[in-house]
Amino acid sequence: MGKHCQLVMGPAGSGKSTFCSTIVTHCQSINRSVHLVNLDPAAEHFEYKPSIDIRDLITLEDVVSELQYGPNGGLVYCLEYLCNNMDWLEDQINSFEDDYLIIDCPGQIELYTHFPIMRQIVASLDKMGYRTCGVYLLDSQFVQDVSKFFSGVMSAMSAMVQLEVPHINVLSKMDLLGDKAESFELERYFNPDPTLLMEDANKETSPKLHALNRALVQLIEEFNMVSFIPLNIQDEDSVGLVLSHIDNAIQYGEDVEPKEPKDMDEGDADEGEFDYMG
Repeated sequence: MGKHCQLVMGPAGSGKSTFCSTIVTHCQSINRSVHLVNLDPAAEHFEYKPSIDIRDLITLEDVVSELQYGPNGGLVYCLEYLCNNMDWLEDQINSFEDDYLIIDCPGQIELYTHFPIMRQIVASLDKMGYRTCGVYLLDSQFVQDVSKFFSGVMSAMSAMVQLEVPHINVLSKMDLLGDKAESFELERYFNPDPTLLMEDANKETSPKLHALNRALVQLIEEFNMVSFIPLNIQDEDSVGLVLSHIDNAIQYGEDVEPKEPKDMDEGDADEGEFDYMG
């Protein structure tokens, strides 16, 4: 069936780990085999135990205590250590065949925008034959502050340019917006209208910054790369929609062969009762 991978990224607090556990749960409900991979050396709690965990190689706690690094510097050191020992990750991943990886990444934005670390990881996955989709999460609360939304759009665009893989941007935590999640006003953030966003930004910023707002809007408009899919983790249809966009981006399922469900004995299934198993 091939090898496929989601690289789940986004700022700290954007809901990456919750997204990963939600996708794992959904995949289990549709009989799809998936493996959770943790690349955050500072992670503490998971709803599902990761099949591969960077903390088995190196932990942020050890780096901070032994090298006297701060949290951010220590995290960058851990990911650089992983890149220098990529054979460890390759050995771990190569034990899987024809499976779907969901990789939970750290929340430090500079890993996707300033350092080549994540790009090296993507290159290694490509070498192993994985079709990788970048999934960039942005907290939907950002839409309540246009300046924050600007920064979110720019960071998503930066990750897209840096990694050069199929990319899906997700507005997470839509379930926390309540009635606002259904408002027409919110929809213009899914496919950002730069002109309207600039008007809102100019209302909230000093006139001295209007030229900067205009420059940012022009950049967003000229690239025309960033759009968002809303995600409500309480809604199975919403979760399924996001997963279908990701699957389409990496062409998952195009070469899936029909298989008989494992709990059915040979000869018990009537014609038409065969399913596509992911």
